[in-house]
Amino acid sequence: MYDIEYFYQASDVQDAVRALQEKEGAQIISGGTDVLIKVREGKMAGASLVSIHGLKELTGIRMEEDGTIVIGPGSSFSAVHEDPIVREHLQMLSEAVNQVGSPQIRNMGTIGGNVCNGVTSADSASSLWAYNAVLELTGPDGVRRVPIREFYTGPGKTVRVRCEVLTAIRISRENYEGYFGKYIKYGKRNAMEIATLGCACLVRLSQDKTKLEDIRIAYGVAAPTPMRCLQAESSLAGREVLPSLADEIVPLVLEEIHPRDSWRASKAFRIQIAGEMIRRAFRAAAGRAGARGFDQEGSVQTC
Repeated sequence: MYDIEYFYQASDVQDAVRALQEKEGAQIISGGTDVLIKVREGKMAGASLVSIHGLKELTGIRMEEDGTIVIGPGSSFSAVHEDPIVREHLQMLSEAVNQVGSPQIRNMGTIGGNVCNGVTSADSASSLWAYNAVLELTGPDGVRRVPIREFYTGPGKTVRVRCEVLTAIRISRENYEGYFGKYIKYGKRNAMEIATLGCACLVRLSQDKTKLEDIRIAYGVAAPTPMRCLQAESSLAGREVLPSLADEIVPLVLEEIHPRDSWRASKAFRIQIAGEMIRRAFRAAAGRAGARGFDQEGSVQTC
């Protein structure tokens, strides 16, 4: 049984902003895969909802003239996974969103909802952090753009105010061109599972494929919010890409993450698997980038 007091289907973004202003306490609903569960469980009993589901201005993926990729936050996980622009330029994100829930969830749930929930376990969050995504928010005071690293403020909390709508996820050319990555999700089963830990590794190699020009390491469920291992990234830039480097990354990463105990897994277990996940993710990313001695699945080649 769904205890919903008020429901309004917005005709466009501005109509949604207006409706949120007029109805005190109203919340946005899009795909509904998280909101309706909360309503059913009584966490949002008597909810007032403003729907942005199906708004064309919030769906679709395009590339602007300067190469910036703009992802409509109303796009379903399936749509993001299957989009040719995403598959060509943001392969890691394409793979990450395809690990969300079940096919039914991926067909209904939206990438914007995944971001705005503010949860550290969101499968899209680690990849978007690695790509330095910028989030466009539209509200009563106009449009503002927030780097994703400034968006999360705590567990389930973000800087988005109630009357704002996420209207675009933007990734500039400089943050994806020449980069190759791998996202690894750990869960107790392969489907319908919330991440126990998520790890994204993105690399850019030198032209001769021997040096690590840049590396980005992002985790979910390794801290109260999604995070980047910035100190590790800084110390690794410029290093020679050898199979042994994967092992050297592990202690650097473990110095920065701060997982917690929960009913899903202990802090100690998360620390243990975090090291192996970055080891495998780095090897796969380096292999995809063309480094000698690696393959695209993260195995070290011996001959």
